[in-house]
Amino acid sequence: MNTTFLTMLRRLVRAGHLKVTIASGEEAVLGDGSGPPLALRTLDEAAEKAILRDPGMAFGEMYVEGRLVVEEGGIFDIIAMMKANGLENAATVSNTVTALLHVAEQQIKSRLPANRNRHNVAHHYDLEGKLFDLFLDQDWQYSCAYFEPPGISLDEAQLAKKRHIAAKLLLRPGQTVLDVGSGWGGMVMYLCEAENVDVTGITLSGEQLKVSRDRAVRRGLGNRVRFELQDYRTMEGRFFDRIVSVGMLEHVGMANYGGFFDKMAQLLAPQGVMLVHAIGQAQKPWATNPWIEKYIFPGGYMPALSEVVPAIEKSGLMIRDVEILPMHYAWTLRAWRERFTARKADAIRLYDEKFFRMWEFYLAASETAFLYDKLLIFQIQLSHQLESVPYNRDYIGERETVLRTFEQARPPLEPVTF
Repeated sequence: MNTTFLTMLRRLVRAGHLKVTIASGEEAVLGDGSGPPLALRTLDEAAEKAILRDPGMAFGEMYVEGRLVVEEGGIFDIIAMMKANGLENAATVSNTVTALLHVAEQQIKSRLPANRNRHNVAHHYDLEGKLFDLFLDQDWQYSCAYFEPPGISLDEAQLAKKRHIAAKLLLRPGQTVLDVGSGWGGMVMYLCEAENVDVTGITLSGEQLKVSRDRAVRRGLGNRVRFELQDYRTMEGRFFDRIVSVGMLEHVGMANYGGFFDKMAQLLAPQGVMLVHAIGQAQKPWATNPWIEKYIFPGGYMPALSEVVPAIEKSGLMIRDVEILPMHYAWTLRAWRERFTARKADAIRLYDEKFFRMWEFYLAASETAFLYDKLLIFQIQLSHQLESVPYNRDYIGERETVLRTFEQARPPLEPVTF
C-alpha cells in the first residue's frame, strides 16, 4: 500500500517541492525542487487507502479529520500545487470508476422529483451568523466581488459589484424589483436607496430572512423593502419591472434551468430587465466536486453557458448582454480565506477544529478552482423586448459614475447583528 500511494503521488507531483511522510514512517521528496517547500503527512494507512480509492472525496475528508496533516505550507499551497501539476496524472482505474459513480449519482439526484431546496439552503446558510462575520465584508455580500479597479479592498469590491449590477438593471424611480436569493439583504437595500425603487427579496434561509428584516427596519426601509421566505417556483400573479439574481442559479440544479427561466419570464414585466450573476464553467462539468457537494453545497451545480442558454431561449427571454469575470472570484475567495484563517481561534470557539479545517479546505479548494479549473463568473442581462435595453454599453459606465456620487452621500452601513 505504501508503494502504491507514493507511486500515485510521484505520478502527480512533477513540478514543485513536496515532502511526503506516510503512516509507515517512509519519507519521499517529490517534484523538481521548484517553488516553496511543502510537507504533507498521513497518519494511518486507512487514510492512504481512502485517498487512493476516491481522491475527490477522501483528500478533503482526511484533512478535516486530521489524518492528513500539512506540516509545511498550507492546505491552499498543497491543493494549488497538485492542480498546477494536473490532477489527471493521479488517475487510476479504481479512482476513475469512483469519480464516474459520483457523476452518475449527482445526475440522478438532480432529476428526482423531491424538493430538497430548503433543506440544501439551510445546510449552508442557516449556520451561526458569527461564522460569516469572520470573513465577509461589512455588508455580508456572499458572492463574487468586482475588483474594478484592480487592487481595491474587499469592501470596495463588493460595493463595486452592487454598483455594476444596478447600472445594468437600468432602474427608474418607483419601479418594482425582485431579488431572487436575497441573502442578508445588502443588494435589496442598495437598490432601494440608490434608485428609489420598491424591492422584494426572497430567500429559503430562515436565518437570512431574520437578519434581512432586522437590517431593513434599523435602516428605516421597512416600508420600501420586504423580505419573504419564498420559493420562486410558487410565486404567482405578480409582475416586476426588474429582476436580479446573484449567486442563486448555482442552487437551481442541472435539471431545472428550464423551469427557472420560464418562471422568471412569467414574473418579468413586458418592458422589464433581468440580470443573472452566477458561477459558471468554461466547459460542461457534468457534476460538482463530490466533497463540496456533500459537505458544503448539497445540490449545488455550476453550469456552462451551453447548459443555460437553451433554457433562456425556450423561455422567450432574449439575451441582451453577457459579461465574463474570470478572476474576480479567485480574488474574492483569497480575501475570504485570509480573513477566515486570521480568525482561526474565533472559528474554533464557534464550532471546533474539524469545522475550521472543513471551511478552510472549502475556501482554499474553491479559490484554486477559479485559478486552475476554468471556473468563471457570468452576468447575463435579459429582457422580453429589444427596446428595453440600449443598443450600446456606454450607459453602464455612465450610470456607475452617478452611483458613485450617491455612495459618497449614503449613510454608513451598521454592523450586521444576529
